[in-house]
Amino acid sequence: MEEQSVTVTGRPRDSGRDLVILDATLSLLTEVGYEQMSIEAVASRSGAAKTTIYRRYPDKAALVAAAVEQRSPAEPPQPTGEDFRENVFALVAWLARSIAEQEVGLLGALFAGMRHDPRLAQEMRRILRRDETAMTSGLVRQVAEQLAPGAAALFAEVAPAVIVHRVVVVGEPCDDAFAAHLVDDILMPLLSTRETP
Repeated sequence: MEEQSVTVTGRPRDSGRDLVILDATLSLLTEVGYEQMSIEAVASRSGAAKTTIYRRYPDKAALVAAAVEQRSPAEPPQPTGEDFRENVFALVAWLARSIAEQEVGLLGALFAGMRHDPRLAQEMRRILRRDETAMTSGLVRQVAEQLAPGAAALFAEVAPAVIVHRVVVVGEPCDDAFAAHLVDDILMPLLSTRETP
């Protein structure tokens, strides 16, 4: 009973500290990578006690996942009409902006960390599944009859991969011209139902 009271009354005072801890986590992750980042370093950077961090996050993977979730992009645009191609383009443009706004070093650190830490990979897959559902639910609702079977899953798999390759690996912007190429030459043939002659 006493413990519960302490937890409930302490939470409002701790919300600002949580943000400081999560911001410090993202900064260190970008600077030194997942392998070199430690709870001790986050405690030092954020000014929080190590025990405080461990009370909130049981391990490094949980801490990094919480930091990534806190930094999640805004809600994707909802379809505005029945023009399928226009709705897909709006979603791709939003996704490209969201990915481009992330630091390349942060994305690289997360990819490398996921290869070596199964716990981090599990946490990131959970976040990705949630984001994929949010990203494609509007399309599925609005233009379901125009979607090929499995189209939502294909969009969530292909579009981010192509954009990440363009922005992170190639180092080129995903501008409107590239977004149009991605939509017209790759996504529309994959997503649309097609009548065979």
